[in-house]
Amino acid sequence: MRKLTIFLIFCLCCMAVTDVDARTRKKKKTRRRAKVTRVVAKPTIHENPYVCCEDTCEHVHGLDMSHYQGEVFWETVGENTKMAYVYLKATEGGDRIDSKYERNIDLAHRYGLKVGSYHFFRPMSDLQQQLENFTTQCLPGEQDLIPMLDVETVGKLSTEEFCDSLFKFLDMLEEAYHQKPLIYTFRNFYNKHLLGKLDDYQLMVAMYADEPPVLADNRDYIIWQYTSKGRIRGVGGLVDKSYIMGDHKLRELRFIH
Repeated sequence: MRKLTIFLIFCLCCMAVTDVDARTRKKKKTRRRAKVTRVVAKPTIHENPYVCCEDTCEHVHGLDMSHYQGEVFWETVGENTKMAYVYLKATEGGDRIDSKYERNIDLAHRYGLKVGSYHFFRPMSDLQQQLENFTTQCLPGEQDLIPMLDVETVGKLSTEEFCDSLFKFLDMLEEAYHQKPLIYTFRNFYNKHLLGKLDDYQLMVAMYADEPPVLADNRDYIIWQYTSKGRIRGVGGLVDKSYIMGDHKLRELRFIH
């Protein structure tokens, strides 16, 4: 009788251990299944520069380039049919000339891109010197697109002093090229210093985000520069990428000869 009792107790213990082990294996299996079915969000271009917006949309895309990109293989860039235009840095302030400008504008034309040139505006530098610096490089016969003014610093000026310098220079550019320049600026800079002051000018607005920026006065703009960390075959480093907004067309920026 004692042996029978011991045997029954032993059987009950084995059944209990088996039941616990089965529940443990079931939990582990459930956890493994949950890991397999977890949804991973796709990276955006701001998380992974190899994600190319131009491969997933119908906008007209373009680039901004300068000496910072080093030696560019323009033949390879020109083979990218999604890239329609490029704005090239020509000058900065009263005496700086971009070291790659002459080569870049020649080869960008040669390999089929529509080309425009820009000047980085220094509001505290002599305006006449800045104008002469830019017009010496940005020759009308080499331009497909209207000149662009890069406006992103007030120097040490107040907003009022900065705007006074800026609008004097804009008038000088318009007189030199017989058309209003395109103005490049950042959304926050526009909202702080230029709100409501540029209604007569086309804008390229920079903001590196997944959705187009909305300006504080809700005004329209023609180009959105959506990243400074793009990638493209033919360029070893990072590039600024942009595209034409909404119903706008690249021909709206055509240089009038």
